[in-house]
Amino acid sequence: MSREQKAVDRARKAFLTGRSKSLEYRVTQLKNLLRFVRERQTEVSEGLKKDLRRSECGTPLFETLGLESEINLAVRNLKQWAAPRPVSKSMMTISDQVYIQPEPLGVVLVIGAWNYPWAVTIGPLIGAIAAGNAAVIKPSEVSSHTSKVMEDLLPLYLDKELYPVVTGGVTETQELLKQRFDHIFYTGNGTVAKIIMEAAAKHLTPTTLELGGKSPCYIDKNCDLSVACRRIAWGKYSNCGQTCIAPDYILCDPSMQDRVIEEIKKNIKEFYTEDPKKCLDYGRIINQRHFKRLMALLEGSTIAVGGENEESECYIGPTVLRDVKPDAKVMQEEIFGPLLPILTVSSADEAIKFINQREKPLALYIFSSDNKLIKRLIAETSSGGVLANDCLMHFSVTSLPFGGVGNSGMGHYHGKYGFDNLSHLRGCLIKQLKMEGVNNMRYPPHTADKLGWARFFILKHVDFGSLGRMALLALMAVFVAVILQSRTRNPKVVGSSLVPAGLVGGGSECTALSPAFNTTTEVPLSKAPNPQLLPGCRSKKNGCPLLWVCVHGVCVCVHCCVCALWMG
Repeated sequence: MSREQKAVDRARKAFLTGRSKSLEYRVTQLKNLLRFVRERQTEVSEGLKKDLRRSECGTPLFETLGLESEINLAVRNLKQWAAPRPVSKSMMTISDQVYIQPEPLGVVLVIGAWNYPWAVTIGPLIGAIAAGNAAVIKPSEVSSHTSKVMEDLLPLYLDKELYPVVTGGVTETQELLKQRFDHIFYTGNGTVAKIIMEAAAKHLTPTTLELGGKSPCYIDKNCDLSVACRRIAWGKYSNCGQTCIAPDYILCDPSMQDRVIEEIKKNIKEFYTEDPKKCLDYGRIINQRHFKRLMALLEGSTIAVGGENEESECYIGPTVLRDVKPDAKVMQEEIFGPLLPILTVSSADEAIKFINQREKPLALYIFSSDNKLIKRLIAETSSGGVLANDCLMHFSVTSLPFGGVGNSGMGHYHGKYGFDNLSHLRGCLIKQLKMEGVNNMRYPPHTADKLGWARFFILKHVDFGSLGRMALLALMAVFVAVILQSRTRNPKVVGSSLVPAGLVGGGSECTALSPAFNTTTEVPLSKAPNPQLLPGCRSKKNGCPLLWVCVHGVCVCVHCCVCALWMG
């Protein structure tokens, strides 16, 4: 048995003990994870510095502060998230319990990425723990130093059987994908995502794929260009451009291009000094392979700003490309680096057409002071998320789902969305064994009358809240009572047996049969027919708790929808 298979088997056995389902246990594990993030900042920062030359302040800013926020949110709201969720009722279920019960899926595989290895690996893990799952954690081997930190330190804080860390490269990942999981959460590129989906299909395992794409950034003439370019420069060159939601390219009017270039150039200098290579806040390309890939993308493009590079250090300076054509090499794939192409369009219409002719991106950025234009671009395009007048910040909003669409991914997470994504939302309907007569409309022999009542109750799906439902029932009761009164105006009395007219008479009580439900109830003759609480309803031991509505001597129990004829 391989190391990977053993880890999955241990996680499965640990899950089957049921301990991860306890809300108290989930909270304990989440708090332990929070303690890890706070106590191991030094080790986390050192690993990221070696992998990406991330600055000491950059680690909490781009990774751990967001994780702390996510964990705190989950701890505060877990009881509410995991509680049964009542749903609206129809006329058919008005007296039943109808709700959604979130339940754990089982064992989740979390495959992380190297660009923000803590945020995109531990983020999904938070949702998995909160939902009560076991989780096998597979950090990216590309960020090898961070992967080692996870392997060594996470088991000191988390249940190592429920949440094992499995390190390694392609071979180890392939071995993991041979195992059966209840959900696979992958962050990375589309090529690997297709391999993961193929492996998952063998076990019908659902997947969440957080991918990327070429996220467009449209700059309208009607905007503060200085502020827009400042925010774009920050969003593009943070983490050396290695961000899945970084603005991939700019679309703007030809008359704006020169000023856009100058403004971005000014902000590069402000953020990263005259020599970004020496700036501690400017990182490096992850490895030689990606360095060479990025340099190849520059072929055929005109460099307006930057372009400096040094292969031995995996350094590429912040770069702006001007007059880029749609068929340029840099426009054929996600850049994932510090290269920013500018393409010119004559109008918002042309920008929308350009965006829609390509795969759906993970993010769409719009810079404009015209709210109608912003709403128009949102309405006429499609993307995983939209952010107007800023970059990247929607990732930090835990009340929004984060995820892609089409080629940019499927599924979502963050906050409650991560909890729901890694839960089975189980539909629950609890009926009673009483009032069996209500079901007669569905039982054979089927008749036109039964079909009529079924049509009424099935199609009248109205949700007015609890008070509204009571009012609706009262009106319905009056309606049914009038119908019954017309059908039983001249009843026959034959001893104590039911007759087609629907009545039984005798003694000091009478019993009426509802043609709709074939249900009987008794009402003492001494009681006057007015809408007050009356004893005798068989559905409740201590009498009907709600109102009787009486019309022309026919009384209908508002709560039970059963009828009685008052013969006083």
